[in-house]
Amino acid sequence: MSYLPRLMRVLGVIAKYRLDDFLIDQPGAGPLRVLLKTIRLRYAFSSGSKAHRNERLRLAMEELGPIYIKFGQLLSTRRDFLDADLADALQSLQDNVPPFKSPSVETLIAESLGMQVNEIFSTLESEPFASASVAQVHKATLHSGEDVVVKILRPGIEATVRADISMLKWLARQVETRTAIGKRLHLQEVVGDYEKVILDELDLRSEGANGSQLRRNFENSPELYVPKVYWDYTSSNVLVMERIHGIPVTNITELNRAGINLKNLAETGVNIFFTQVFEHNFFHADMHPGNIFVSREHKDNPQYIAIDCAIIGSLSDDDQEYLAKNLLAIFKRDYRRVAELHVECGWVPRTTKVNEFESAMRSVCEPIFEKPLKDISFAHLLVQLFRTAGRFDMEVQPSLVLLQKTLLNIEGLGRQLYPELDLWQTALPYLENWNSKRLNPFTLLGRMKDEVPNWIDQLPQLPSLIVDSLTRSRQLSEINATLSRQNEALQEQYKARKKGYFRAGVVALTLAAGLMIPVTSPAIYAIPLPSLALGLLGAYLLCFTR
Repeated sequence: MSYLPRLMRVLGVIAKYRLDDFLIDQPGAGPLRVLLKTIRLRYAFSSGSKAHRNERLRLAMEELGPIYIKFGQLLSTRRDFLDADLADALQSLQDNVPPFKSPSVETLIAESLGMQVNEIFSTLESEPFASASVAQVHKATLHSGEDVVVKILRPGIEATVRADISMLKWLARQVETRTAIGKRLHLQEVVGDYEKVILDELDLRSEGANGSQLRRNFENSPELYVPKVYWDYTSSNVLVMERIHGIPVTNITELNRAGINLKNLAETGVNIFFTQVFEHNFFHADMHPGNIFVSREHKDNPQYIAIDCAIIGSLSDDDQEYLAKNLLAIFKRDYRRVAELHVECGWVPRTTKVNEFESAMRSVCEPIFEKPLKDISFAHLLVQLFRTAGRFDMEVQPSLVLLQKTLLNIEGLGRQLYPELDLWQTALPYLENWNSKRLNPFTLLGRMKDEVPNWIDQLPQLPSLIVDSLTRSRQLSEINATLSRQNEALQEQYKARKKGYFRAGVVALTLAAGLMIPVTSPAIYAIPLPSLALGLLGAYLLCFTR
């Protein structure tokens, strides 16, 4: 319990914002609520405690600091468990963290890169222009004249994160094992997901590698630009990247002033999303407005600029294919196919009754499809489908959760840019084209062509594989024959033993009957001695020989 002081601080903030309201009517939460009410006596006049409970949760996480802000943002993606209002409140969490002052950024850069700052940069601003939960960003210029940004991890952040994660795991275990809401939210699983995400963010080389891959995927693309990473000046806690000069995507006034076609901008965002998911299978999973800018140079065919690639999602080949088929089936209102696909891909148990699942899908979708397409939220439909599938014990796939979160961001952003955005009309042609390409004979031949090198590599091993297979087959036959003989022998032994037990039983009954004859009975003396001897010998042979 080395984190006991931090735990007391967390409990104090929970009590201050009356978060025990979330535990009302939750079995097993009584003792915890009593403890929190006792602690709350010192916060009786806190103004924050008068807001709605969802707002109080957001305020509490902001007060607890960057780790809890990040955790709240991640929790907001679990719309398969959370109420929509609560998820919206948590999604509005903003990183607003004061910059660190000591040690100086010059010292941190020199220690990390093994070079003095003036050897790398001609200018470096000591004051950051952005400060987030785990890092802050400074403007700089290389000696070559290129404008760059320098992202630096907060000193000691990893130790802080690991300590808080350890405490969060303990708290999640207590809440999940003692309350119904804890079980429903799968808090231990959420904390486990959060641990992976936050630890990846603590290695800036991982973020740089993701950015480089995304840049290659969209190289020379008119739709998306990703800044260059300067690997010579990058380490685990320092990342140097090309500085971009774009318009924040949420600054509608500036976008209009620059003459950007907002309708095309919104539709381009949808195209980028589906390209990342279904062509590259490598999608930026943290596309909130703070990470997206728009180039000033392309007005009619706008180009996005993406930064902060710390969180990247990808799907297995099977999940990718089943997801596309599910979306197409939903578009065509083929609920039977939706149910069958969920069972086929293992998203719900094999024992699920397809007709019941089909009926549940229909009950969710039909009321929505009665609205005009432009009034339907595609992302929220998926959320409702995931929730409905949860009633059938659908296992939560982390990759699908990231995808759902990204789609919510994309659609929300698209409707903000262009309220008339019809995501269905934009997405359907893309999915149909993807499906056509997938079934195209030339595509199948291309896949076979990709596999030919692997087949050629295995050809030299083919004779030995055949010999090994034949050897194993012969050995298996020999083992089966041996087992068969042993089984026959055991059967014979069993039959012999059974026969012996039977004979012994006959003799025992005979002797018992004989013992019942009184020794003084004249009948005993009527038996000739040789006949008696032969009878005893026969009984012996009957019992102990085959």
